[in-house]
Amino acid sequence: MRWFNYYGLIIMVLIMVPNIVYAIKHKNNNCESYNNKLAVLFEQIGRYGCFVFMIFNIPYTYFNFWFDNALVVYLSVNGVLCLAYLVFWVICWKRNDKLKALSLSIIPSSIFLFSGVVLANIPLIAFAIIFAVNHILISYKNSLL
Repeated sequence: MRWFNYYGLIIMVLIMVPNIVYAIKHKNNNCESYNNKLAVLFEQIGRYGCFVFMIFNIPYTYFNFWFDNALVVYLSVNGVLCLAYLVFWVICWKRNDKLKALSLSIIPSSIFLFSGVVLANIPLIAFAIIFAVNHILISYKNSLL
């Protein structure tokens, strides 16, 4: 892979499609939400950082696959995680509980962190950690409201 990660783009599309559909179908959903402005800010910073670094490889911050057959491992593990994410979306579509909150926040966090480690992509690892901590926290807190 050079500067553009086609696999990362496909993974991002697979993750985003159910989110976009859900947002469109529930655009008038006025539910209470956990409102820690710092956590929300860091979640968004982490989210968009992950989006960018899943797709674009910045020279000198990205070292490519660092072990034999890493591409196979990268595609296999991310494929299973994406499939699990889509299955949980189907299972939890109408739910608003801890299962939905945790599964739909831990799985994408795992995808971002795993991708960063396998690609030796330092910014992706950093943004994935920031995203994971805040996204899981916010999702969990929202499930309690």
